[in-house]
Amino acid sequence: MERNDTDKSYADYIVIAAEENGVNVIGLTRGKDTRLHHTEILDKGELLIAQFTEQTSAIKIRGKARVYCSHGEVESGSRQGGHF
Repeated sequence: MERNDTDKSYADYIVIAAEENGVNVIGLTRGKDTRLHHTEILDKGELLIAQFTEQTSAIKIRGKARVYCSHGEVESGSRQGGHF
């Protein structure tokens, strides 16, 4: 099967690894009005595998987590407002 732009099954995935309890992952919509459309709460050690879709244009992460994607690895800050 060849990869093409209309086949959603080949969209890039990101992995979010919680490094503390209570990490919030929030999916935001595309379109004229950006809205929250999905939330997950992860505890330390849990992973969430996600992807951008026709509905999801952004993913917001609150809490300490590592994000792995095709562009590399990024770390989010602590819930307590600390810097990494």
